[in-house]
Amino acid sequence: MDAFYLPDPENPDRFHSTDLTRGPWSPDAQHAGPPSALLGHVIERCAPRDGFRIGRVAVEILGPIPIAPLTAEARVVRPGRSVELIEATLSSDQGPVMKANAWRLRSADPELDLPAEVLPTGTRPGPDHASGSARFPSMQPVGFHTAIEYRFISGSFTDPGPAVCWIRLRYPIVAGTTPSPLERTLAAADSGNGVSAVLDWDRYVFINTDLAVTLHREPVGEWVCLDAATYPERTGVGLAESRLFDEKGPIGRSTQTLFLSRR
Repeated sequence: MDAFYLPDPENPDRFHSTDLTRGPWSPDAQHAGPPSALLGHVIERCAPRDGFRIGRVAVEILGPIPIAPLTAEARVVRPGRSVELIEATLSSDQGPVMKANAWRLRSADPELDLPAEVLPTGTRPGPDHASGSARFPSMQPVGFHTAIEYRFISGSFTDPGPAVCWIRLRYPIVAGTTPSPLERTLAAADSGNGVSAVLDWDRYVFINTDLAVTLHREPVGEWVCLDAATYPERTGVGLAESRLFDEKGPIGRSTQTLFLSRR
């Protein structure tokens, strides 16, 4: 295995899932990070336009994503001169398992003359400042947790509460390609509820039903940082929110709606 997905040589919309996509909840289901990134992969290749980039992606998780061949398709549903909407669907042989909407926006050229005081600022200590790579608490020998690298600046998987964690892909999302900044961010952002978990992994389930990522700047480099916090409620609904950074500074935000229950 050298990637999360292998392209089908006979169908450009078909991708074969590898064991690297496996998530922590079931040995037969994927972590939502890789398929979210796969949707980003096809979204960026949908009728590409020079001078445009993706500003926001909202992913809806329709059910468990099997470790099986998947069909990923995207189309422009709302064209525009400056802003357009792209819709993408990820399906198994049994039907859709994920959907996404993405806003693609025209970049200002030349760049806008904005006052420095209104621009986003701030950094987080880089991945080199972490104590070392952290291992995800999973009983599976191979999966998403072995295909990426976690480095905590604060918090940990076993220390409940907010956390600052850098994440890097060890493999490409699609074999034969280099992960784009959007793919890297989508794959990392889905770990917000995991790195900032406040509930006992052995007693509770806290599965996200969606992932929304807004990027005000395109990330650079291999690492994406999540400054994440989880907000649970006794009603069984929670929220995970992450401020996103690269090594140069802030790049955006992500949110996840959580379904909470006892195991």
